[in-house]
Amino acid sequence: MVFKRRLFALLCAVSVMTAMMPEAAYANDNDDIVILFESDVHCEISGYTKLASLKKEAEEKTDYVSVVSCGDFIQGGPIGAVSDGEYIIEIMNAVGYDAAALGNHEFDYTIPRLAELTDMLSAKTLSCNFITTDNSELVYDPYTIISYGDTDVAYIGITTPESISKSTPVYFTDENGEYIYSFCGDNLYETVQNSIDAAKADGADYIVALSHLGTEYVTDEWTAQEVAAHTSGIDVMLDGHSHSVIEGETVPDMNGDDVLISSVGTKFEYIGCLTINSEGEFKTELIETASYEGEDEAVSKVVSNIEAEYSAMGGRIAGQSDVTLTTLDESGNRAVRNAETNIGDFCADAFRIELNADIGIMNGGGIRGDIAAGDVTYNDILGMFPYGNLVCSVEVSGQTVLDMLEHSVKSSPDEAGGFLQVSGVKFNVNTSIDSPVIVDENDMFIEIKGERRVSNVKILNSET
Repeated sequence: MVFKRRLFALLCAVSVMTAMMPEAAYANDNDDIVILFESDVHCEISGYTKLASLKKEAEEKTDYVSVVSCGDFIQGGPIGAVSDGEYIIEIMNAVGYDAAALGNHEFDYTIPRLAELTDMLSAKTLSCNFITTDNSELVYDPYTIISYGDTDVAYIGITTPESISKSTPVYFTDENGEYIYSFCGDNLYETVQNSIDAAKADGADYIVALSHLGTEYVTDEWTAQEVAAHTSGIDVMLDGHSHSVIEGETVPDMNGDDVLISSVGTKFEYIGCLTINSEGEFKTELIETASYEGEDEAVSKVVSNIEAEYSAMGGRIAGQSDVTLTTLDESGNRAVRNAETNIGDFCADAFRIELNADIGIMNGGGIRGDIAAGDVTYNDILGMFPYGNLVCSVEVSGQTVLDMLEHSVKSSPDEAGGFLQVSGVKFNVNTSIDSPVIVDENDMFIEIKGERRVSNVKILNSET
Protein backbone atom coordinates (compact mmCIF):
# COMPACT_ATOMS: atom_id res chain seq x y z
CA MET A 1 0.00 0.00 0.00
CA VAL A 2 1.43 3.39 -1.02
CA PHE A 3 0.47 6.52 0.88
CA LYS A 4 1.31 10.19 0.44
CA ARG A 5 0.18 12.97 2.75
CA ARG A 6 -2.69 15.13 1.42
CA LEU A 7 -3.43 12.66 -1.36
CA PHE A 8 -5.98 10.54 0.47
CA ALA A 9 -8.58 10.88 -2.28
CA LEU A 10 -6.18 9.24 -4.72
CA LEU A 11 -4.78 6.64 -2.38
CA CYS A 12 -7.64 5.43 -0.20
CA ALA A 13 -7.33 1.68 -0.79
CA VAL A 14 -6.81 -0.20 2.45
CA SER A 15 -5.98 -3.87 2.54
CA VAL A 16 -5.24 -6.33 5.31
CA MET A 17 -2.15 -8.44 4.88
CA THR A 18 -2.55 -12.17 4.45
CA ALA A 19 0.92 -13.39 3.43
CA MET A 20 3.27 -10.90 1.82
CA MET A 21 6.34 -12.28 0.14
CA PRO A 22 9.49 -11.29 2.07
CA GLU A 23 11.22 -9.79 -0.94
CA ALA A 24 8.49 -7.11 -1.14
CA ALA A 25 10.00 -5.48 1.91
CA TYR A 26 13.14 -4.22 0.30
CA ALA A 27 13.86 -0.76 -1.03
CA ASN A 28 13.51 0.05 -4.71
CA ASP A 29 16.63 2.23 -4.76
CA ASN A 30 19.34 3.37 -2.40
CA ASP A 31 17.52 6.60 -1.52
CA ASP A 32 14.62 4.75 0.11
CA ILE A 33 14.36 4.64 3.90
CA VAL A 34 13.45 1.18 5.21
CA ILE A 35 12.16 0.85 8.77
CA LEU A 36 11.65 -2.68 10.06
CA PHE A 37 9.34 -2.82 13.08
CA GLU A 38 7.91 -5.26 15.59
CA SER A 39 5.62 -5.15 18.60
CA ASP A 40 4.42 -7.41 21.40
CA VAL A 41 7.19 -9.93 20.85
CA HIS A 42 6.71 -11.11 24.46
CA CYS A 43 9.99 -13.04 24.51
CA GLU A 44 9.41 -15.03 21.30
CA ILE A 45 13.14 -15.02 20.62
CA SER A 46 13.17 -17.11 17.44
CA GLY A 47 12.03 -14.15 15.34
CA TYR A 48 15.05 -11.98 16.13
CA THR A 49 17.34 -14.00 13.86
CA LYS A 50 14.93 -13.45 10.97
CA LEU A 51 14.56 -9.76 11.77
CA ALA A 52 18.34 -9.39 11.68
CA SER A 53 18.48 -11.26 8.38
CA LEU A 54 15.85 -8.95 6.87
CA LYS A 55 17.85 -5.98 8.08
CA LYS A 56 21.00 -7.20 6.34
CA GLU A 57 19.16 -7.89 3.10
CA ALA A 58 17.59 -4.43 3.15
CA GLU A 59 21.03 -2.88 3.74
CA GLU A 60 22.17 -4.44 0.47
CA LYS A 61 19.58 -2.34 -1.40
CA THR A 62 19.57 0.96 0.48
CA ASP A 63 21.89 2.99 2.65
CA TYR A 64 19.10 3.85 5.10
CA VAL A 65 17.77 1.03 7.30
CA SER A 66 16.46 1.13 10.87
CA VAL A 67 14.93 -1.38 13.28
CA VAL A 68 12.41 -0.22 15.89
CA SER A 69 10.10 -1.72 18.50
CA CYS A 70 6.62 -0.63 19.54
CA GLY A 71 6.86 -2.18 23.00
CA ASP A 72 6.26 -5.30 25.12
CA PHE A 73 9.57 -6.98 24.35
CA ILE A 74 11.11 -7.96 27.71
CA GLN A 75 8.22 -9.84 29.30
CA GLY A 76 5.94 -12.74 28.46
CA GLY A 77 8.06 -15.90 28.31
CA PRO A 78 10.53 -18.03 30.26
CA ILE A 79 13.62 -16.39 28.81
CA GLY A 80 12.46 -13.04 30.09
CA ALA A 81 11.34 -14.32 33.45
CA VAL A 82 14.59 -16.11 34.37
CA SER A 83 16.71 -13.04 33.54
CA ASP A 84 14.31 -10.25 34.54
CA GLY A 85 14.44 -9.16 30.91
CA GLU A 86 18.21 -9.02 30.43
CA TYR A 87 18.43 -11.85 27.89
CA ILE A 88 16.03 -10.01 25.59
CA ILE A 89 18.08 -6.83 25.80
CA GLU A 90 21.19 -8.77 24.87
CA ILE A 91 19.49 -10.18 21.76
CA MET A 92 18.06 -6.80 20.73
CA ASN A 93 21.53 -5.27 20.99
CA ALA A 94 22.85 -8.02 18.74
CA VAL A 95 20.18 -7.20 16.13
CA GLY A 96 20.96 -3.49 16.34
CA TYR A 97 17.82 -1.51 17.14
CA ASP A 98 17.62 2.25 16.74
CA ALA A 99 14.57 3.07 18.89
CA ALA A 100 12.11 1.30 21.17
CA ALA A 101 8.88 2.56 22.70
CA LEU A 102 7.82 1.40 26.15
CA GLY A 103 4.86 -0.98 26.34
CA ASN A 104 2.87 -1.65 29.48
CA HIS A 105 4.73 -4.90 30.17
CA GLU A 106 8.11 -3.17 30.21
CA PHE A 107 7.19 -2.14 33.77
CA ASP A 108 6.52 -5.66 35.06
CA TYR A 109 9.92 -6.14 36.69
CA THR A 110 9.55 -2.82 38.62
CA ILE A 111 10.58 0.62 37.45
CA PRO A 112 14.12 0.49 38.94
CA ARG A 113 14.73 -2.73 37.00
CA LEU A 114 13.35 -1.10 33.85
CA ALA A 115 15.89 1.70 34.29
CA GLU A 116 18.68 -0.88 34.48
CA LEU A 117 17.45 -2.66 31.35
CA THR A 118 17.04 0.49 29.29
CA ASP A 119 20.55 1.56 30.30
CA MET A 120 21.76 -1.74 28.83
CA LEU A 121 19.75 -1.28 25.63
CA SER A 122 21.79 0.34 22.87
CA ALA A 123 18.63 1.69 21.19
CA LYS A 124 16.97 4.92 22.27
CA THR A 125 14.11 4.24 24.71
CA LEU A 126 11.12 6.50 24.11
CA SER A 127 7.92 7.56 25.86
CA CYS A 128 6.47 11.03 25.47
CA ASN A 129 3.79 10.55 28.14
CA PHE A 130 5.48 8.70 31.03
CA ILE A 131 6.10 11.34 33.69
CA THR A 132 6.60 11.85 37.40
CA THR A 133 3.55 13.37 39.07
CA ASP A 134 5.38 15.72 41.43
CA ASN A 135 6.98 17.88 38.73
CA SER A 136 5.63 16.44 35.43
CA GLU A 137 9.18 15.51 34.45
CA LEU A 138 9.62 13.04 31.60
CA VAL A 139 11.25 9.78 32.66
CA TYR A 140 12.45 9.00 29.11
CA ASP A 141 13.04 11.07 25.99
CA PRO A 142 9.82 11.73 24.10
CA TYR A 143 11.40 11.35 20.67
CA THR A 144 14.59 10.87 18.75
CA ILE A 145 15.50 12.16 15.30
CA ILE A 146 17.50 10.02 12.89
CA SER A 147 19.01 11.51 9.74
CA TYR A 148 18.86 9.47 6.54
CA GLY A 149 20.91 11.52 4.13
CA ASP A 150 19.05 14.82 3.79
CA THR A 151 15.87 13.47 5.40
CA ASP A 152 15.25 13.65 9.14
CA VAL A 153 12.72 11.25 10.67
CA ALA A 154 11.47 11.74 14.22
CA TYR A 155 10.35 8.69 16.18
CA ILE A 156 7.94 9.55 19.00
CA GLY A 157 7.21 6.95 21.70
CA ILE A 158 3.65 6.77 23.06
CA THR A 159 2.82 4.41 25.94
CA THR A 160 -0.76 3.41 26.70
CA PRO A 161 -2.20 5.03 29.84
CA GLU A 162 -3.61 1.58 30.54
CA SER A 163 -0.10 0.68 31.73
CA ILE A 164 -0.90 1.39 35.37
CA SER A 165 -3.76 -1.11 35.48
CA LYS A 166 -2.25 -3.51 32.95
CA SER A 167 1.08 -3.84 34.71
CA THR A 168 1.33 -3.79 38.53
CA PRO A 169 -0.34 -0.67 40.00
CA VAL A 170 1.77 -0.61 43.17
CA TYR A 171 4.91 -0.08 41.08
CA PHE A 172 3.64 3.40 40.21
CA THR A 173 2.96 4.46 43.81
CA ASP A 174 4.97 5.50 46.85
CA GLU A 175 4.92 3.85 50.27
CA ASN A 176 1.69 5.67 51.09
CA GLY A 177 -0.09 4.37 48.03
CA GLU A 178 0.00 7.75 46.25
CA TYR A 179 0.71 7.73 42.53
CA ILE A 180 4.14 9.14 41.73
CA TYR A 181 4.02 8.35 38.01
CA SER A 182 1.47 9.13 35.32
CA PHE A 183 0.87 8.33 31.65
CA CYS A 184 -1.07 11.55 31.00
CA GLY A 185 -4.35 9.79 30.41
CA ASP A 186 -6.29 12.97 31.12
CA ASN A 187 -4.39 15.01 28.50
CA LEU A 188 -2.85 12.41 26.20
CA TYR A 189 -3.68 14.21 22.95
CA GLU A 190 -2.11 17.46 24.13
CA THR A 191 0.96 15.63 25.41
CA VAL A 192 1.50 13.85 22.09
CA GLN A 193 0.90 17.07 20.16
CA ASN A 194 3.57 18.86 22.20
CA SER A 195 6.11 16.21 21.20
CA ILE A 196 5.09 16.40 17.54
CA ASP A 197 5.52 20.17 17.57
CA ALA A 198 8.87 19.92 19.36
CA ALA A 199 10.18 17.33 16.89
CA LYS A 200 9.14 19.48 13.93
CA ALA A 201 10.80 22.49 15.53
CA ASP A 202 13.95 20.35 15.80
CA GLY A 203 13.89 19.87 12.03
CA ALA A 204 12.02 16.60 11.53
CA ASP A 205 10.77 16.12 7.97
CA TYR A 206 8.54 13.18 8.92
CA ILE A 207 6.95 12.01 12.17
CA VAL A 208 6.71 8.27 12.86
CA ALA A 209 4.92 7.38 16.09
CA LEU A 210 6.05 4.20 17.82
CA SER A 211 2.84 3.75 19.75
CA HIS A 212 1.81 1.10 22.24
CA LEU A 213 -1.86 2.08 22.28
CA GLY A 214 -3.85 -0.60 20.49
CA THR A 215 -6.49 -0.36 17.81
CA GLU A 216 -9.23 -2.57 19.30
CA TYR A 217 -10.36 -4.00 22.65
CA VAL A 218 -8.68 -1.16 24.55
CA THR A 219 -9.84 2.09 26.15
CA ASP A 220 -11.70 3.94 23.40
CA GLU A 221 -10.14 7.39 23.82
CA TRP A 222 -6.61 5.97 23.91
CA THR A 223 -6.63 3.92 20.70
CA ALA A 224 -4.11 4.66 17.97
CA GLN A 225 -6.95 5.86 15.76
CA GLU A 226 -8.23 8.34 18.35
CA VAL A 227 -4.79 9.72 19.14
CA ALA A 228 -4.14 10.18 15.42
CA ALA A 229 -7.53 11.86 14.95
CA HIS A 230 -7.01 14.31 17.82
CA THR A 231 -3.50 15.43 16.87
CA SER A 232 -1.86 16.79 13.73
CA GLY A 233 1.49 16.13 12.11
CA ILE A 234 1.93 12.36 12.51
CA ASP A 235 2.71 10.71 9.19
CA VAL A 236 2.76 7.07 10.29
CA MET A 237 1.78 5.24 13.50
CA LEU A 238 3.46 1.89 14.01
CA ASP A 239 1.31 0.45 16.77
CA GLY A 240 1.11 -2.34 19.31
CA HIS A 241 -0.68 -3.41 22.52
CA SER A 242 -3.86 -4.97 21.11
CA HIS A 243 -1.96 -7.62 19.10
CA SER A 244 -3.85 -6.52 15.99
CA VAL A 245 -2.69 -7.37 12.47
CA ILE A 246 -3.01 -4.31 10.22
CA GLU A 247 -0.99 -3.91 7.05
CA GLY A 248 -2.18 -0.37 6.48
CA GLU A 249 -5.14 1.67 7.66
CA THR A 250 -5.54 5.41 7.09
CA VAL A 251 -7.35 7.85 9.37
CA PRO A 252 -7.56 11.63 9.04
CA ASP A 253 -5.84 13.72 11.69
CA MET A 254 -7.46 16.82 13.21
CA ASN A 255 -6.46 18.87 10.14
CA GLY A 256 -7.76 16.33 7.65
CA ASP A 257 -4.32 15.04 6.68
CA ASP A 258 -3.96 11.28 6.58
CA VAL A 259 -2.15 9.10 9.10
CA LEU A 260 -1.07 5.60 8.09
CA ILE A 261 -1.44 3.00 10.88
CA SER A 262 0.17 -0.45 10.84
CA SER A 263 0.45 -3.25 13.41
CA VAL A 264 2.13 -6.67 13.30
CA GLY A 265 0.25 -8.87 15.78
CA THR A 266 2.22 -10.64 18.51
CA LYS A 267 5.13 -13.03 19.07
CA PHE A 268 6.71 -12.30 15.67
CA GLU A 269 3.61 -13.36 13.80
CA TYR A 270 4.73 -10.74 11.29
CA ILE A 271 7.64 -8.36 10.87
CA GLY A 272 6.59 -4.96 9.60
CA CYS A 273 8.36 -2.89 6.97
CA LEU A 274 7.76 0.82 6.42
CA THR A 275 9.37 2.32 3.34
CA ILE A 276 9.69 6.07 2.76
CA ASN A 277 10.80 6.98 -0.76
CA SER A 278 12.32 10.20 -2.05
CA GLU A 279 8.88 11.45 -3.14
CA GLY A 280 7.58 11.37 0.41
CA GLU A 281 5.45 8.29 -0.18
CA PHE A 282 4.90 5.80 2.65
CA LYS A 283 4.43 2.08 2.10
CA THR A 284 3.78 -0.51 4.82
CA GLU A 285 4.09 -4.26 4.35
CA LEU A 286 3.86 -7.24 6.69
CA ILE A 287 6.24 -10.16 6.28
CA GLU A 288 4.96 -13.48 7.58
CA THR A 289 7.79 -14.59 9.83
CA ALA A 290 7.06 -18.32 9.60
CA SER A 291 7.37 -18.33 5.81
CA TYR A 292 10.60 -16.31 5.74
CA GLU A 293 13.59 -18.65 5.81
CA GLY A 294 16.50 -16.27 6.34
CA GLU A 295 18.53 -16.49 9.55
CA ASP A 296 21.30 -14.20 10.73
CA GLU A 297 24.24 -16.28 11.87
CA ALA A 298 25.60 -13.86 14.47
CA VAL A 299 22.23 -13.30 16.16
CA SER A 300 21.46 -17.02 15.98
CA LYS A 301 24.66 -17.67 17.93
CA VAL A 302 23.67 -15.17 20.63
CA VAL A 303 20.24 -16.79 20.91
CA SER A 304 21.73 -20.29 21.08
CA ASN A 305 24.16 -19.32 23.83
CA ILE A 306 21.36 -17.79 25.88
CA GLU A 307 19.13 -20.82 25.40
CA ALA A 308 21.96 -23.06 26.61
CA GLU A 309 22.37 -20.96 29.77
CA TYR A 310 18.82 -21.41 30.98
CA SER A 311 17.84 -24.76 29.43
CA ALA A 312 19.38 -26.86 32.21
CA MET A 313 17.11 -25.24 34.77
CA GLY A 314 14.11 -24.85 32.51
CA GLY A 315 14.12 -28.42 31.27
CA ARG A 316 13.77 -30.01 34.71
CA ILE A 317 10.58 -31.99 35.29
CA ALA A 318 8.28 -30.37 37.85
CA GLY A 319 5.32 -32.75 37.53
CA GLN A 320 2.90 -34.44 35.18
CA SER A 321 -0.51 -33.60 33.77
CA ASP A 322 -2.98 -36.14 32.44
CA VAL A 323 -4.73 -33.50 30.33
CA THR A 324 -3.79 -30.42 28.36
CA LEU A 325 -4.29 -27.33 30.51
CA THR A 326 -5.40 -24.56 28.18
CA THR A 327 -6.38 -20.92 27.98
CA LEU A 328 -8.56 -21.69 24.94
CA ASP A 329 -12.12 -22.83 24.40
CA GLU A 330 -13.18 -25.82 22.29
CA SER A 331 -13.06 -23.69 19.13
CA GLY A 332 -9.48 -22.63 19.77
CA ASN A 333 -10.36 -19.07 20.81
CA ARG A 334 -8.87 -17.44 23.89
CA ALA A 335 -11.27 -17.90 26.81
CA VAL A 336 -9.19 -17.32 29.94
CA ARG A 337 -10.11 -13.62 30.10
CA ASN A 338 -13.88 -14.06 30.03
CA ALA A 339 -14.76 -17.66 30.95
CA GLU A 340 -13.80 -20.52 33.22
CA THR A 341 -10.90 -22.61 31.89
CA ASN A 342 -9.21 -25.71 33.19
CA ILE A 343 -5.83 -23.96 33.41
CA GLY A 344 -7.47 -21.17 35.40
CA ASP A 345 -9.04 -23.71 37.74
CA PHE A 346 -5.67 -25.41 38.14
CA CYS A 347 -3.92 -22.16 39.07
CA ALA A 348 -6.60 -21.00 41.50
CA ASP A 349 -6.87 -24.47 43.07
CA ALA A 350 -3.10 -24.58 43.58
CA PHE A 351 -3.05 -21.19 45.29
CA ARG A 352 -5.98 -22.02 47.57
CA ILE A 353 -4.63 -25.41 48.58
CA GLU A 354 -0.98 -24.42 49.04
CA LEU A 355 -1.87 -21.39 51.16
CA ASN A 356 -4.70 -23.15 53.02
CA ALA A 357 -7.04 -20.34 52.04
CA ASP A 358 -10.81 -20.26 51.62
CA ILE A 359 -10.63 -18.79 48.12
CA GLY A 360 -7.98 -18.92 45.43
CA ILE A 361 -7.94 -16.36 42.59
CA MET A 362 -5.85 -15.80 39.48
CA ASN A 363 -6.42 -13.03 36.96
CA GLY A 364 -6.90 -14.41 33.46
CA GLY A 365 -4.52 -11.86 31.94
CA GLY A 366 -1.68 -13.26 34.04
CA ILE A 367 -1.93 -16.77 32.56
CA ARG A 368 0.19 -16.56 29.43
CA GLY A 369 0.65 -20.09 28.15
CA ASP A 370 -0.85 -23.57 27.92
CA ILE A 371 0.59 -26.77 29.39
CA ALA A 372 0.47 -29.90 27.24
CA ALA A 373 -0.45 -33.28 28.68
CA GLY A 374 2.55 -35.27 29.91
CA ASP A 375 5.67 -34.16 31.73
CA VAL A 376 5.54 -30.57 32.95
CA THR A 377 8.85 -28.70 33.00
CA TYR A 378 9.90 -25.52 34.76
CA ASN A 379 9.88 -23.86 31.33
CA ASP A 380 6.22 -24.80 31.00
CA ILE A 381 5.45 -23.17 34.33
CA LEU A 382 7.48 -20.07 33.47
CA GLY A 383 5.62 -19.87 30.18
CA MET A 384 2.35 -19.96 32.09
CA PHE A 385 3.54 -17.52 34.78
CA PRO A 386 6.20 -15.27 33.18
CA TYR A 387 5.72 -12.27 35.45
CA GLY A 388 7.58 -13.34 38.57
CA ASN A 389 4.70 -12.40 40.89
CA LEU A 390 4.55 -13.70 44.47
CA VAL A 391 1.64 -15.81 45.66
CA CYS A 392 0.27 -14.37 48.89
CA SER A 393 -2.75 -14.59 51.18
CA VAL A 394 -4.76 -11.78 52.72
CA GLU A 395 -7.68 -11.67 55.16
CA VAL A 396 -10.59 -9.62 53.83
CA SER A 397 -14.25 -9.01 54.61
CA GLY A 398 -17.13 -10.66 52.80
CA GLN A 399 -17.99 -7.26 51.32
CA THR A 400 -14.53 -7.07 49.77
CA VAL A 401 -15.05 -10.50 48.20
CA LEU A 402 -18.37 -9.35 46.71
CA ASP A 403 -16.78 -6.17 45.34
CA MET A 404 -13.82 -8.14 44.00
CA LEU A 405 -16.07 -10.50 42.07
CA GLU A 406 -18.14 -7.59 40.74
CA HIS A 407 -14.99 -5.83 39.53
CA SER A 408 -13.80 -9.07 37.94
CA VAL A 409 -16.82 -9.29 35.63
CA LYS A 410 -17.33 -5.59 34.90
CA SER A 411 -16.37 -6.10 31.23
CA SER A 412 -18.12 -9.45 30.71
CA PRO A 413 -18.87 -10.94 28.27
CA ASP A 414 -16.00 -9.00 26.68
CA GLU A 415 -12.43 -9.88 27.59
CA ALA A 416 -10.59 -8.31 30.51
CA GLY A 417 -7.18 -9.16 31.92
CA GLY A 418 -8.65 -8.74 35.42
CA PHE A 419 -11.28 -11.44 34.88
CA LEU A 420 -10.75 -13.87 37.76
CA GLN A 421 -10.27 -17.60 37.54
CA VAL A 422 -11.42 -18.80 40.95
CA SER A 423 -11.33 -21.71 43.38
CA GLY A 424 -13.43 -22.19 46.48
CA VAL A 425 -16.19 -19.83 45.39
CA LYS A 426 -19.05 -19.99 42.91
CA PHE A 427 -21.54 -17.35 41.87
CA ASN A 428 -23.99 -16.26 39.19
CA VAL A 429 -23.40 -13.39 36.75
CA ASN A 430 -26.15 -11.54 34.91
CA THR A 431 -24.48 -9.72 32.01
CA SER A 432 -27.78 -8.13 30.95
CA ILE A 433 -27.27 -5.75 33.88
CA ASP A 434 -24.88 -2.87 33.19
CA SER A 435 -21.78 -3.06 35.38
CA PRO A 436 -22.21 -0.96 38.54
CA VAL A 437 -18.44 -0.69 39.09
CA ILE A 438 -17.05 2.84 39.31
CA VAL A 439 -13.31 3.21 38.61
CA ASP A 440 -10.88 6.12 38.58
CA GLU A 441 -8.82 7.43 35.67
CA ASN A 442 -6.32 4.59 36.20
CA ASP A 443 -9.08 1.94 36.10
CA MET A 444 -8.73 1.40 39.84
CA PHE A 445 -11.83 0.42 41.84
CA ILE A 446 -13.72 3.19 43.64
CA GLU A 447 -17.16 1.84 44.50
CA ILE A 448 -20.24 -0.11 43.43
CA LYS A 449 -23.14 2.11 42.42
CA GLY A 450 -26.29 0.42 41.17
CA GLU A 451 -27.68 -3.07 40.72
CA ARG A 452 -25.07 -5.77 40.99
CA ARG A 453 -24.37 -8.33 38.28
CA VAL A 454 -23.04 -10.93 40.73
CA SER A 455 -25.43 -12.89 42.93
CA ASN A 456 -25.79 -16.18 44.83
CA VAL A 457 -22.17 -16.19 46.03
CA LYS A 458 -21.17 -19.37 47.84
CA ILE A 459 -17.87 -20.13 49.60
CA LEU A 460 -16.50 -23.66 49.83
CA ASN A 461 -16.52 -25.33 53.23
CA SER A 462 -13.24 -27.18 52.92
CA GLU A 463 -14.02 -29.46 55.87
CA THR A 464 -17.21 -30.80 54.37
